[in-house]
Amino acid sequence: MTPSEFKRRRRQLMRMMGSNSIAILPSAPVAVRNRDVDYHYRPDSDFYYLTGFPESEAVAVLIPGRKHAEYVLFCRESDKKKEMWDGARAGQEGACEQYGADDSFPIGDLNDILPRMLEQCERVFYAMGCNPELDKNLGEWVNGLRNSSRSGLHAPLEFVAVDHYLHDMRLYKSRAEIKAMRTAAKVSSKAHQRAMSACRPGMMEYQLEAEIIHECARLGARFQAYPAIVGGGGNGCVLHYIDNKDELKDGDLVLIDAGCEYDYYASDITRTFPVSGVFSAAQREIYELVLAAQEAAIAQAIPGNHWNDPHQAAVKVVTKGLVELGLLKGSVPKLIKDKAYGKYYVHSTGHWLGMDVHDVGDYKIDGEWRQLEPGMVLTVEPGIYIPKGTRGVAAKWRNIGIRIEDDVLVTKDAPDVLTKDAPKTVEAIESLMGKSPK
Repeated sequence: MTPSEFKRRRRQLMRMMGSNSIAILPSAPVAVRNRDVDYHYRPDSDFYYLTGFPESEAVAVLIPGRKHAEYVLFCRESDKKKEMWDGARAGQEGACEQYGADDSFPIGDLNDILPRMLEQCERVFYAMGCNPELDKNLGEWVNGLRNSSRSGLHAPLEFVAVDHYLHDMRLYKSRAEIKAMRTAAKVSSKAHQRAMSACRPGMMEYQLEAEIIHECARLGARFQAYPAIVGGGGNGCVLHYIDNKDELKDGDLVLIDAGCEYDYYASDITRTFPVSGVFSAAQREIYELVLAAQEAAIAQAIPGNHWNDPHQAAVKVVTKGLVELGLLKGSVPKLIKDKAYGKYYVHSTGHWLGMDVHDVGDYKIDGEWRQLEPGMVLTVEPGIYIPKGTRGVAAKWRNIGIRIEDDVLVTKDAPDVLTKDAPKTVEAIESLMGKSPK
């Protein structure tokens, strides 16, 4: 993302805020992995969306119409000794020159400077509950101003949820965002190809996970957007399985749900394929059903349709197919009404995608499903799961867990499947399986 992209976003939010307002957005705290080892730092998505600032211990402040500085960034000071250990810091000079702040102060001065900024404002745009320490400080600052009203100090009159405005902005992707998401999708698609090509009976699930991570990192996406799911056999029926510790057995399927993060934007792909390289007849029947449901759902990802239309399309195909296979009995309309398909299809068909893998944005407005519009990106991921202990099903169906997931951009025309390079037809998968990764 370019500095102009972040500036455009700040301007858009400040226009919505109006005059006599202030927005306060902290970045995420550092997370401790264990003892004196931290997790790799990633800034809060809302904070980064507006600032592009990658460091910890930072707070962004926006004050529309303020003459001296509309955008102020509190961050760590430059410290050559600490930078020798932990890397460069932007400092106050870099905050302005590199990251577009109108002014910058050391984070240690926050308690002295920010309360004075609050005096000028009637409305505070803030996401309460995301940063308990700042919540506490903000409450104390406002109460202090209220208690000093006899001295002529002015306390804000209203608190507004900034995430309500910001998350609606994030729902509509700009050209720059789509470019980043397209790159993430292409990298992850190549990683899934590598995993298919490398898979052999006797491998461990974590070895396939390693193929995914290796290919993503090799292509410039060092971090995954979420912990990879690599589930062989019955493990593929566990929706959030991340142990990835078992052996992949001949005759089983393996379900991989994995996607990289590129330039702070997520991809999210699921593919299911046979460990041996060839689907059994029963596996193929279920697979073709899930694929048909996904194709029907993707076709509904067009402007004017509602968020739930892809899910309803998938449910119709899945229910009809399960009846034809003998896994459900009864009339399709009644089975849909009774949600009988839920025995095998236990989740919804997708979610918003963006900086977060389960991205922000309302699914309903005033109690009604939201209409799809150009610039929105969603996943489409129907699945059928028949764990080993499922009663009343033939043995041939048991331990089959299949999900097929793609990332779809809503355009003014047909849906744009960003992850189309990841093979998903039976023929494409079987032709790739067994080839050595390049």
